[in-house]
Amino acid sequence: MRSRRQSSNGTAGVGGDSFSLHLLQTRLPNKKVPIIMRIMKALVVLAHPNAGSLNHALATEAASVLEELGFSVIFHDLYAERFDPILEHREIPRDALQDTVVADHCAELRAAEGIVIIHPNWWGQPPAILKGWVDRVFRAGVAYGNEDSAGGTVEHGLLSTEFAVVLNTSETSRDVEENILGDPLETLWKNCIFRFCGVKNVHRRSFSIVMTSTPEEREGWLREARALVTRAVESAQDLNQK
Repeated sequence: MRSRRQSSNGTAGVGGDSFSLHLLQTRLPNKKVPIIMRIMKALVVLAHPNAGSLNHALATEAASVLEELGFSVIFHDLYAERFDPILEHREIPRDALQDTVVADHCAELRAAEGIVIIHPNWWGQPPAILKGWVDRVFRAGVAYGNEDSAGGTVEHGLLSTEFAVVLNTSETSRDVEENILGDPLETLWKNCIFRFCGVKNVHRRSFSIVMTSTPEEREGWLREARALVTRAVESAQDLNQK
């Protein structure tokens, strides 16, 4: 099941930029901004088996704020869609024929100007279904390329995504996660996946401890998630204007 959510404030892009007329008018209220009819696309991917989880609420909040900022949002709930995480050997070659589901996911990833990933921290890793999504979708020729050189194979990112946001939940305190466990999800998403694939503007926040949190704390976390997604969009706009 794939949900395509289009913003209620239109599909206009601005100039040659990737970001919304709404944001630029907020920053430049007295200037006329040329409008082009181009849809700004954001991809939101959720991996949590409980439809009533904080992860689902975070994903809904992220998708909503992106729509308010002018993006057309493609939303994937990997568990609800029963995404198959198994990478078969026949899929690995760069020129391998992909099934239609994976091919659609690859096309969406390639076209996304913004990506938001939401998942719990399980043993310092994403859930297996999300790891399998990365294995099958962040593939050679889509997310990264490689070239032969005198020193061996040189790999480089192919994604033109302007920003990425990762929202995690955890049952481990921030102090333990960062100072004892080394925060493996920070390294995984920022360095091993996004920056390797060409996405430099990466933002991440982990919310903990969920099990003992109060309704007021969870409401505050939803506000933080909304603010983080907004800052990610604004920071990408700032980078484009430099």
